[in-house]
Amino acid sequence: MSDIAIRAEHLGKRYRIGKRERYQTLRDTLTEAATAPFRWLRRRAPANAEAAPDHIWALKDVSFEIPRGEVVGIIGRNGAGKSTLLKVLSRITEPTEGQAEIHGRVGSLLEVGTGFHNELTGRENIYLNGAILGMPKAEIARKFDEIVAFAEIEKFLDTPVKHYSSGMYMRLAFAVAAHLEPDVIVVDEVLAVGDAAFQKKCLGKMGEAAKGGRTVIFVSHQLNQIRRLCERCIWLDAGSVRSVGPTYSVVTEYEAAMSSPAAGGGSRENANARQKFRFAKWEILSPRAAEPNAVATRGPIEVKFSVEVGRPLSMCFFGIALYNSQRQLLWGNGVGHLDLPAGGHDLVYSFDSLPLQPGLYQWLVTLYDETGLLDEWNCLPEMVIGTEPLNHAQDDWTGVLNVAWNVRVSPHPQPAQTDRVRVCAIG
Repeated sequence: MSDIAIRAEHLGKRYRIGKRERYQTLRDTLTEAATAPFRWLRRRAPANAEAAPDHIWALKDVSFEIPRGEVVGIIGRNGAGKSTLLKVLSRITEPTEGQAEIHGRVGSLLEVGTGFHNELTGRENIYLNGAILGMPKAEIARKFDEIVAFAEIEKFLDTPVKHYSSGMYMRLAFAVAAHLEPDVIVVDEVLAVGDAAFQKKCLGKMGEAAKGGRTVIFVSHQLNQIRRLCERCIWLDAGSVRSVGPTYSVVTEYEAAMSSPAAGGGSRENANARQKFRFAKWEILSPRAAEPNAVATRGPIEVKFSVEVGRPLSMCFFGIALYNSQRQLLWGNGVGHLDLPAGGHDLVYSFDSLPLQPGLYQWLVTLYDETGLLDEWNCLPEMVIGTEPLNHAQDDWTGVLNVAWNVRVSPHPQPAQTDRVRVCAIG
């Protein structure tokens, strides 16, 4: 048996801009599942692929090998091609060119709900996923109770999963992927949907799988999780492999590049302004965590933004905004009439709290003077909120805020009782 679990050679994936994927029925899902044991894909790009103006390459010339039993992290900015690579390896989408070879059964946990069918119950989806992995019914039955207990969905086991919250969906999907013992486990950034306690349980389960000799591929923006779990790391940038190596070295290189606005954050329209004025870095001053971009408290927070000024500025303006991962504006502010001598400056914002649900968020900072925009930066890396939810798992309908609450139910006062007088007619 080969010691290589996954081998990718010159993988490329080209998408047509604006083309929509058709809805898949249960019959489509089962038909595709029948071909799952064939773990070899080979495609060639069309001759005119490069010339097509309405196409974009999500992956281009990606090559690597992953030994059996290794835990590998995949990192990179949004849009770098991480999720596309996992979909290719999981046989959800076909490569446009190149080939991928996978030895053994693959259990995938990508977007919430991938591999489940909405019309089936939780119980039926457990057996369906096991069948897709090529497992006999008896083997699935032996693991069934353990899966349900891990997912904590006993009361909803016979409910169609289309009625599940995103948190319930994800818990069941992870439980199935981890407990049916595939040879390769592929996990995307879906753990951000769960609360801190469940994330910890999932990371522990992936660690156990790795110790048991299974191969794990893990995508996350939370670099502390990558450092703790992964032995080796692949850095994707604009669809290509930029670096492969030991986790510490690759993550350190990635952080250094992402901390520099010139390397990847924000727009840079004016070359002269870029040389004279630029945002250098950002970090959370207080409370300090293992990662300078991570917050795990509902208490006071201080956030620092460093800017380098090439010449003295007078009456300049500093703008700031906070966005969630769906690019919704959560908060914005500005400070004007600033006089900044040439050199480095720190702008420190103090908040009584940032009561946000667990997940990824991004700061946008801008600097203006009377001539116009001097610099703008979508701060990288993104801010990680790891505060434990006050309600329950981060479901779609709970919103963005993570705030303490209570409710008081009070009955309306009843009208005062009066003696009733009966009036009778005399006649």
